[in-house]
Amino acid sequence: MNGYEKTDFTKKFINQIVCGSAVDVMKQIPDGSVHLVITSPPYNLKNSTGNGMKNGSKGKWANAALQNGYSHHNDCMPHDEYVKWQRDCLTEMMRIIPEDGAIFYNHKWRVQGGLLQDRQDIVSGFPVRQIIIWRRKGGLNFNAGYFLPTYEVIYLIAKPKFKLAIKANVHGDVWDFTQEMNNEHPVAFPVDLIDRIVSATESKIILDPFMGSGTTALSAINFKRDYIGIDISPEYCEMARKRIKQHQAQVKLW
Repeated sequence: MNGYEKTDFTKKFINQIVCGSAVDVMKQIPDGSVHLVITSPPYNLKNSTGNGMKNGSKGKWANAALQNGYSHHNDCMPHDEYVKWQRDCLTEMMRIIPEDGAIFYNHKWRVQGGLLQDRQDIVSGFPVRQIIIWRRKGGLNFNAGYFLPTYEVIYLIAKPKFKLAIKANVHGDVWDFTQEMNNEHPVAFPVDLIDRIVSATESKIILDPFMGSGTTALSAINFKRDYIGIDISPEYCEMARKRIKQHQAQVKLW
């Protein structure tokens, strides 16, 4: 980047929540300018035979259905279309991280129509270095035909020169973190989980292209890193900005 491009990039993206489509916004970010991506995309839940996002009247969940989903995103895409979209997202993420950058891509395995969706159709061809299991403490099970689902997977997709921070490799590859329950966003990351990732790198600029309620930004602030947040929902963008402002005020009191 030349000086003008760097200044423009800083003003438009650094420590900002940008409301828009993940792919479209990432296309505006220069090559190699983001050190770390941490994200969990929509899971296409409405397309699932085992769980959905149906209309209801009580709480976040009722009868195994998530009540309030994404106001500006259809979470019931045909599977092939969903896979293409996620591969487009990962392609942009790969472009904007440098040779020592990495992506922590959280998703959920499921069995649908008797077939395992282990997301290989999404991550195949990308440089997956490791699979981390996030074992979620707690949870509810509305279906007597299944044991309680208690884990998600985080793909560490890394470019060749990526290394963990000193002593960060003492952590194992199974992480126990309680789900975030006190959050208006229906499927928010726990801050402790993101703290584990951020503290394990020396990354200066951290992107979450599905920022939701702003948890990745809060973690970046915790470790004095810069953040970029993208979300297609104006409601979630506003929620994130509010949480960030409140968190910054709390940090000043520490």
